[in-house]
Amino acid sequence: MANIPSSKKDARRSAARALTNRAVKSAVKTKVTRLRRGLAEGVEGAAELAATAISALDRAAGKGILHGNNAARRKARLMRQLNASGAAPAEAASGAPARKAAAPRSKAGPGRAKAAPAKRTPPKKTPARAASGRSAASKTTQKPKR
Repeated sequence: MANIPSSKKDARRSAARALTNRAVKSAVKTKVTRLRRGLAEGVEGAAELAATAISALDRAAGKGILHGNNAARRKARLMRQLNASGAAPAEAASGAPARKAAAPRSKAGPGRAKAAPAKRTPPKKTPARAASGRSAASKTTQKPKR
């Protein structure tokens, strides 16, 4: 057992997080299992079950309970099973309107280098500054000679 107060608090917090993580993982597993059973039995509401299972996977990945790649892999497998069963995808079954076509991207899209910023030109020298070689500001900040 930890002796330092901050270590004790950290142990309490990690135990509490483990409980909530376990509950979320269990809920995700339950939703995924319901979808798989629904697909095997040919239930009509398979698209809605898929939407809830995918939403649960996304939420768990967003909270960091599941790794993003793990959730993506599981979602891909579920969608493959859904499509193989002949059930309609979740978006088509829910009656949601189809998405608009994406706008054309500019040439400097992700993965491409951006244009270099414009080069700054040095300020032009005024006649007073050009003659002395020093800026006007440095003349005023110098100490007076004794």
